[in-house]
Amino acid sequence: MNETPPIIHLVDDDKSIRTSLCRLLETAGYQVSSYENAGDFLMRADYSSHGCLILDIRMPGPNGLDLQKSLKEKGFSLPIIFLTGHGDIPMSVQAIKEGAADFLTKPVSRETLLGAITLALAKDKEHRSMDQKIFELKEQFEKLSPREKFVLKRVANGVMNKEIANELDVSERTIKASRASIMEKLSAQSLVDLIRIVDELRRCGATDI
Repeated sequence: MNETPPIIHLVDDDKSIRTSLCRLLETAGYQVSSYENAGDFLMRADYSSHGCLILDIRMPGPNGLDLQKSLKEKGFSLPIIFLTGHGDIPMSVQAIKEGAADFLTKPVSRETLLGAITLALAKDKEHRSMDQKIFELKEQFEKLSPREKFVLKRVANGVMNKEIANELDVSERTIKASRASIMEKLSAQSLVDLIRIVDELRRCGATDI
């Protein structure tokens, strides 16, 4: 299956800058969507797809930092490359602290911009790959029965099979069978692998483990 090509989103209130940057990026082989302000982007853009955002920091209405904050609150992690005509250090520090991929000053050279885009797209691809792995792991976890989830939690906490069997008033053989089923459903190859999976589930917010 072919991978969906990335989309470079460009938000800048200056039409001449949008036009020149769109021409530059399209010549470099990228698919580009442009917007004149933050509201236009939020209404029209498919910012859940693979790509990155080139964002002017000073615009009428919501500025670039406002848009960055809005996307973060919505749970989207589209990498942002800020462009500004002002050498505003406090703004650049805030943008980077909030996760911006880069902060560039206008006018920006072709090489600098394309280099920043390459890194941003690589970051986005890696993040989406991790999200997919977590999604698949959660799906596997939900295939466990309530008893298997209980056994998994106890095993991950270092409780022995015999103790778990006593807690559930079942045979130790039953617990061993449950563990084998858990290992298969979670595609775990060893106890160490199983504990790593539990740690990952806990990090991504699984509440019943």
